Amino acid sequence: MIILFNKPFDVLCQFTDEQGRSTLADFIKLKNVYAAGRLDRDSEGLLLLTDDGKLQHKITDPKNKMQKTYWVQVEGEITDEAINQLEQGVQLKDGLTRPAKAKKIAEPATLWPRKPPIRERKQIPTSWIELSISEGRNRQIRRMTAATGFPTLRLIRYSIGDWTIDNIASGSYTVTTK
Repeated sequence: MIILFNKPFDVLCQFTDEQGRSTLADFIKLKNVYAAGRLDRDSEGLLLLTDDGKLQHKITDPKNKMQKTYWVQVEGEITDEAINQLEQGVQLKDGLTRPAKAKKIAEPATLWPRKPPIRERKQIPTSWIELSISEGRNRQIRRMTAATGFPTLRLIRYSIGDWTIDNIASGSYTVTTK
């Protein structure tokens, strides 16, 4: 069994929290399923959960280089130079990232309102990019966009491999077997 969960902002990718914060248990009542990977509390979008340990390992093992695609709202009007830099790899404190697929996009048409909304500044425009990576360092997307001069304001994981959040509302999930 595979659960495709569209994780809302400010939800932890675990089932319990001693501090009373929102967790997966607030949305998913199925037993014996575990997250295949993580998504930061301040990120949104696709989180896969499964009851299959082998599948969980296949999804999360960096050796498999499973592609993950993100919709990223950045501060400023993203430049072709920044897109090229993302595509070639970005130098971070923990080394050079693998080349990514990056392109500027319009705000996704299926986007839901974030609660709370992002903080926008009237004098500074924002733009959207679609970014696909095949590695998963800690807060990698945010660090990559910041390194190119365009800090991330909103981060939504759209897909992992062939799985997507298409037709899954924020806070909802779908169960599949493949």
